Amino acid sequence: MARLFGTDGVRGTANKVITVELALSLAQAAARVLGESSRQAGVRPKAVIARDPRISGEFIAAAVSAGLASAGVDVFDAGVLPTPAAAYLTADLDADFGVMISASHNPAADNGIKFFARGGHKLPDSTEDRIEAAMAEAPLAPVGGEVGRVTRFADAEDRYALHLLSALPNRLDGLKVVIDCANGAASAVSPQLFADAGAKVIVIGADPDGLNINLGSGSTHLTALQAAVLEHGADAGIAHDGDADRCLAVDHTGAVVDGDQIMAILAVAMKQSGELARNTLVATVMSNLGLRIAMAENDIEMIETKVGDRYVLDAIREGGYTLGGEQSGHVIFTRWATTGDGILTGLKLMAEVARQGKPLAELTKVMRVYPQVLVNVPGVDKNRVDGDAEIQALVAAAEAELAGSGRVLLRPSGTESLVRVMVEAADQGTAQSWADRIAHLVTKNLAI
Repeated sequence: MARLFGTDGVRGTANKVITVELALSLAQAAARVLGESSRQAGVRPKAVIARDPRISGEFIAAAVSAGLASAGVDVFDAGVLPTPAAAYLTADLDADFGVMISASHNPAADNGIKFFARGGHKLPDSTEDRIEAAMAEAPLAPVGGEVGRVTRFADAEDRYALHLLSALPNRLDGLKVVIDCANGAASAVSPQLFADAGAKVIVIGADPDGLNINLGSGSTHLTALQAAVLEHGADAGIAHDGDADRCLAVDHTGAVVDGDQIMAILAVAMKQSGELARNTLVATVMSNLGLRIAMAENDIEMIETKVGDRYVLDAIREGGYTLGGEQSGHVIFTRWATTGDGILTGLKLMAEVARQGKPLAELTKVMRVYPQVLVNVPGVDKNRVDGDAEIQALVAAAEAELAGSGRVLLRPSGTESLVRVMVEAADQGTAQSWADRIAHLVTKNLAI
């Protein structure tokens, strides 16, 4: 039987995979596992719950709240807020755990349930496995005054907003910024925060109706933001995804600034200010070669992890580092957050623009973005890719030719029967040529 939890909680089509019954059972199991220490201490467990604005979040959040309260957990309902807000509020309230109802950048039909441990940290696999196992047990069923209460967390947004403003080293006065909220969880709080920080704000993608989340907007669809930046003559644009744990940017020319470039800018700035712990940045194997070169040029060590912000987080916590993230825009500042925070990232990036008094386009020159070609090869036996001698020989030939000016990465998908072929090179044509050759051989040799 497949594991219920994926790399980022439990996710799937709402009302097919993420049903009321599943949400109720999962919540009751989480109450048993994550509320255990408080119950043993004779204290009623408490949990924070938040959601993004997709329509199914209403019934799923209601089912999760019912499951938790029926198992004796007091629930503090924060309403529609970003995922990093749920994590922060879990810590700020000293709750036993937090729950976020969101499918992040996925379409509106999907949804998901993600848990945070005490302190707002993502759960280790072992704890998720305990929760999954507990779903087979009879739920806790307290009676009378021992059942939990569900309370509106009235000042949740204010607490989160004040926290992010306190993280800013300087104001954003004089900057004009377009904010694209992906019609998601950041629609209310992000534009207000940038305005409170001193920026002149133009807002797009901030009219959620439950069905338009991520639809043609946000960090996965940057065309609208690029057009708005040019139309309004803005200094920059900031794009979030549906649950606002990501941030991508656009400079004043309309050029995209991805997570690697954002990390490069902020890593150098944090090194200069003494905030970059152990002079190290944590990123994934998918980060651009240009980021590695830029970090080396600035005497900053770069540690690589598997793809997924949870792996970045694990490495950060293990090494005591202060900055890490992914090319997709998950950027983690451990002094201020326990997970990727798109609003915090955008604020930090624009604060650096304001501090230096230079256009964002100028700041991005800290790294050269190498052409990167990614080809997904479906319908193959991904488990055989490492053992196929012919494929590995071709990869070795590519790496020998690229010789420090590029690289090859073959990565089996964690959720699908496909292999991802990624090639970086000094020019687009070389990268595309090698990616196509390797992908063709993977298809030929590993077809199912």
